[in-house]
Amino acid sequence: MAISVVAAWAGWSAPHPVEIDPDTGTNRIIAVESLISAQNLRRLLTEMPETFTHFPPLGYVLTVMLGAGVAERSGLFATAMRASMAKVSAFWLTPAVALVSMMGNHAADAAFVVMIPLAGIIYHAAGRHPLVGIAASFAAVSGGFSANLLPGQLDALLLGITEASVNTVFEGWTANIAGNWYFIAAMTIIYLPVIWYVTDRMIEPRLSGYALDGSAMEAEKDAGEQTATSPEERRGLKHAGLVVLALVALWAMLVLMPDAPLVDPDAPPEGRLTPFYRSLLPFFLLVFLLPGWAYGRAAGTIRSQADLVEMMAGAMKDMGYYMVLAFAAAHFVAMFAWSNMGLVLAVDGADALRASGLPSWAMLLGVLIFGATLNLLIGSASAKWAVLGPVMVPMLMLLGLSPEMTTAAYRVGDSGTNIITPLMPYFPLVLVFCQRWTKEFGLGSLTATMMPYALGIMVTGMMLTAGWVILDLPLGPGAQVFMDVPAAVTIGE
Repeated sequence: MAISVVAAWAGWSAPHPVEIDPDTGTNRIIAVESLISAQNLRRLLTEMPETFTHFPPLGYVLTVMLGAGVAERSGLFATAMRASMAKVSAFWLTPAVALVSMMGNHAADAAFVVMIPLAGIIYHAAGRHPLVGIAASFAAVSGGFSANLLPGQLDALLLGITEASVNTVFEGWTANIAGNWYFIAAMTIIYLPVIWYVTDRMIEPRLSGYALDGSAMEAEKDAGEQTATSPEERRGLKHAGLVVLALVALWAMLVLMPDAPLVDPDAPPEGRLTPFYRSLLPFFLLVFLLPGWAYGRAAGTIRSQADLVEMMAGAMKDMGYYMVLAFAAAHFVAMFAWSNMGLVLAVDGADALRASGLPSWAMLLGVLIFGATLNLLIGSASAKWAVLGPVMVPMLMLLGLSPEMTTAAYRVGDSGTNIITPLMPYFPLVLVFCQRWTKEFGLGSLTATMMPYALGIMVTGMMLTAGWVILDLPLGPGAQVFMDVPAAVTIGE
């Protein structure tokens, strides 16, 4: 608000990128407005409920979490992670731990609380140092935070903020939760060998000198108890898998059947699947909710409808922190738009980048590096994107880069430095997991252990981002790297 007052007093302005003034025939000049003007203060105070509830990420994330909360509380996520690790051979142990850890991000906190300590136990049971397993899992869960084979709640959150950012300048753009699907799947594939190599070739020799505290026999007993699955849990996993297959078949039928409801026959060829893309949000709600319910019924963790409702209500209670963040982010983005600062910054920034002559991939690497650096100070991916998105997304749209591509580049940078900043919320928890096995393992030891992972993930992530742009690969269903710059429209038409 203070900056808007100074900018308005200084007369900071820029030509609107798409609106033509009918009186002059040139782009309409947009000036920064003070947020403490009577009009903007009135708008802030009278429209506060609408500003909050109309924030796109809010509905996206809460919808997905209704299902993910059931899958987590019924035990489906934890059991699936444990079962997938139960019979892995020694050779494939590291890539298996890395893959399951990255996929475990769908379980939110459970990936940190369940998978990381479990990896230490599994490595110890396999005759390897448990700290090696903890490091590999931490690198995958947090360093590969955006990497996954399927979209989930993080996609809903970040792309929702992207939608709000676009609409501060170009109204009418809607987010597709699968807009980064192919990209995050590629992240998973390229991060696996990096984590595998760093773990087995660099970290394991370094950590082998740390002596273990406690009884090895007790650790072996814990390993057997925590990795074994009961007959009821195995039956639950089977039922959950069948439900997932049924949901995939149902969505395929809704696209392929005659007069398919998820196909728009009247749209241009490139837009006929738009209803399908928009339906992916409820699809991921159901793909978590119904398999979670099927698992819980078979495993005995859901005995009645009341249990199911209680799990969904519990998921909403856990979103309290997010709701507070969303309230602040919604008003930040809205006030940024009311002041016109985002639009002016985007136009001036786009002009500067255009004059620099930098190729598109270099611009996106700048977004990536800036996000990675800021991540050392602000751990929350959504908090940073709520600040950066309203400027970066419209700015790069004016240079022909899609909102999905800018979001993808940001996600690479945000993930890479998660594992080397003590400000990351779960960093102290991972340190506690390490000290269970080795009391002398301190904060500096954990940071030094994770540094090779961070460097490897950042370098390969930068190569992936640049290569994706150069090859102009699709980012997800209906999402491309480049886009047409929005056409100019005369005001009033």
